[in-house]
Amino acid sequence: MNTIKKAQLTWLLTAALAVSGVFAQTGFQVSAATTSAYTVKSGDTLSEIAAAQNSTVDQLVNINGIKNKNLIMVGQQLKLSGATTKTATTTTTTASKTTYTVVSGDTISGIATKTGVSAANLISYNNLSNANMIYVGDVLKLTGVAKAATTTQAVTNTQQKATTSTNSAATQQKATTSTSTASTQKATTTTQSSSTATSSSATTSSSSSTTNKGTFKLSFYDPAVLGSNMGYSGVAANLSVFPKGTKLKITLSNGTVWYRTVNDTGSFAASNSRQLDVAMPSSQIPSAGILYATVEVIN
Repeated sequence: MNTIKKAQLTWLLTAALAVSGVFAQTGFQVSAATTSAYTVKSGDTLSEIAAAQNSTVDQLVNINGIKNKNLIMVGQQLKLSGATTKTATTTTTTASKTTYTVVSGDTISGIATKTGVSAANLISYNNLSNANMIYVGDVLKLTGVAKAATTTQAVTNTQQKATTSTNSAATQQKATTSTSTASTQKATTTTQSSSTATSSSATTSSSSSTTNKGTFKLSFYDPAVLGSNMGYSGVAANLSVFPKGTKLKITLSNGTVWYRTVNDTGSFAASNSRQLDVAMPSSQIPSAGILYATVEVIN
């Protein structure tokens, strides 16, 4: 009997080891989902982030669904990799938040990326008059009734009013031209020439009277993407260096010159006194993303 029991025990142990080997070979293992992210800082470019994270620009663009690889926002969360393949997947649903507290480095676009609420809705829910002015500690609503329809109607009404005014002006101008005499036309031409000469002279004088402030780092943003109607003639700066209303002449290394007026300050202002954030349509933002330029104050 002892011999039989030992044989049976040996057989059972061998079978158990065999079954264990089968499970190991057939891959009944669950790998943990691995995710990682990077928060965009002031001065970052997609190529720099890709190099630092052992990734590529194309991979970051695909993973994060980026439409314009030259346009990333401070505070934006970038996924560096997707979840690895696993046998079983567990989905955990968390209760959606209704508010968000602003932290250092945040921007409206960055918060929109973090929370999944569009920048336009964040502006509407919180009645923000200036999307570029938010402060650390502000509590922003993530839910509410968007005012997009009202805003769109207001814009439409304004455009219609502007069109009507333009048409009226064109009609009046046509009538005036039809009834004008040759002497009036000559006088108008003389006046226009004089005005042009005076304007040109004033521009030359204004341009030549400048104070060189040295070399500054340039980054870019599109006000329209942030839901702002401030236009593209402005530049955000450290207000302790350039107060609001300061007119700047910005000269790039290739000789290109831009004229901008300081109308705001960005979230980077407190720690980046040698940087300007230039307003520009997304389609015109330089491919380099970050540039350096000589900045002069027009006196």
